Amino acid sequence: MRRIYFLVPNIALTHKIVNELRSEGIDDCYIHILAKRDTPLEDIPEAGVTLKTDFIPALERGVALGGTTGLLAGLAGLRFAGFAIAGGPILGIIMAGATIGSLVGGLLGMNAANSRLKKFEWAIEQGNLLILLDLPKDRIDAISQLITKHHPEATFEGIEPLLPPSY
Repeated sequence: MRRIYFLVPNIALTHKIVNELRSEGIDDCYIHILAKRDTPLEDIPEAGVTLKTDFIPALERGVALGGTTGLLAGLAGLRFAGFAIAGGPILGIIMAGATIGSLVGGLLGMNAANSRLKKFEWAIEQGNLLILLDLPKDRIDAISQLITKHHPEATFEGIEPLLPPSY
């Protein structure tokens, strides 16, 4: 799967494109629309929190940082308390660190815009809409050509590998 991006100048054209994508058999769960706040999207699929924000990357960083902190705390416990006393709780300390780190990281990430989409912020604030499509590799060319042929005012903005299913 890959994610492709199209920048579209208005909501009416976005509706037409989404309807064409649906007629091509693309389910709404693979179509994500980013628009300026207060833009009425009606029946087209709006991008979720995980696409709009840095929630998932921040969560992952929090787990790594918290787990590392927990590991260091566990090693310090081994050093000072001895293996017999501290050996058992080390896993608990690591898990607690990872859990706390993921919670803090995720909460911080929900307040930050998606860093991969920053280059589109200005266009979206000017009223453009960003269509993100998750497609199998073998359909990318056909769908991209369909959109650009029928709607030349929609601009193809790139393609990237789709992150693991948690995204």
